[in-house]
Amino acid sequence: MNKIDTRLLREIADLEGTPKGAYNIRKNGQLESRSNTANIEIVSKTDKSGIDIHIKAGTKNQSVHIPVIITETGLDELVYNDFYIGPDCDVVIVAGCGIHNAGDKTSQHDGVHTFYVGENSKVQYVEKHYGEGEGTGERIMNPQTVVYLEKGASIQLDTTQLRGVDSTKRYTKVVVKEEAEAVVNEKLLTHGKQVAESEMDVILAGEGASGRVISRSVAQDESQQIFYPRMIGDAAGFGHVQCDSILMGHAKIQAIPALTANHPDAQLIHEAAIGRIAGDQILKLMTLGLTEEEAEEEILNGFLG
Repeated sequence: MNKIDTRLLREIADLEGTPKGAYNIRKNGQLESRSNTANIEIVSKTDKSGIDIHIKAGTKNQSVHIPVIITETGLDELVYNDFYIGPDCDVVIVAGCGIHNAGDKTSQHDGVHTFYVGENSKVQYVEKHYGEGEGTGERIMNPQTVVYLEKGASIQLDTTQLRGVDSTKRYTKVVVKEEAEAVVNEKLLTHGKQVAESEMDVILAGEGASGRVISRSVAQDESQQIFYPRMIGDAAGFGHVQCDSILMGHAKIQAIPALTANHPDAQLIHEAAIGRIAGDQILKLMTLGLTEEEAEEEILNGFLG
């Protein structure tokens, strides 16, 4: 690991060294290092690029890290990662991708993550995307996340993209069975001429299922964002979609939430708000000694934090 690798891992996975517990670090399309534990096993796929992660039933208070870093210009990869989580687990999964592109060719990482979460299990999935590099080549990431929650299971998806990704198309699908719960927290910042598209389907498939989508984004300069969060009630359950966005410069944002109730006892709500930073917020911080730029940055940090 060199200084660039270390910085990328810090940005996407908050790692300062080798993670504790189970982990799989992928660099430039190849396995860099891996460790298994008694309860968590990571196995390379034999039919395509990617890994299978098996978490034994009853595993509690354990974590697994599976970050990806790319430092090679022109690399284009598609990776499939499947998670098999037994019943009665409580685990944290930390993923994410960091691209350092110092060349003139596009570097791209597309990842398809599929989760099979057993009954009464609880999962927190943390995914950060980050791009950097002085080259003219683009940094592109297109993640897909598909989740199947069994009875009484829950998942919290915390996805963050704050800097350096030129183009992203994200698709998230969660199927929520009876008494299960899904929470999707999405944070996104675009700048320059970056483009971001996020599409979601949360399907309440069992009685007592619940789903929440909370999306917060900031679009700066001439960047463009578009959101398609969809909540589908196929059973008696509760769904809530909230999209809040801040618009700056000449950026453009579209938020297109959709609710579909296929059951008379499906309760579905959506809220969407797009606007600039309020002038009185900036003035208040400037009276405390901040410049206008510092005040804006403080507000954005709080909004996305």
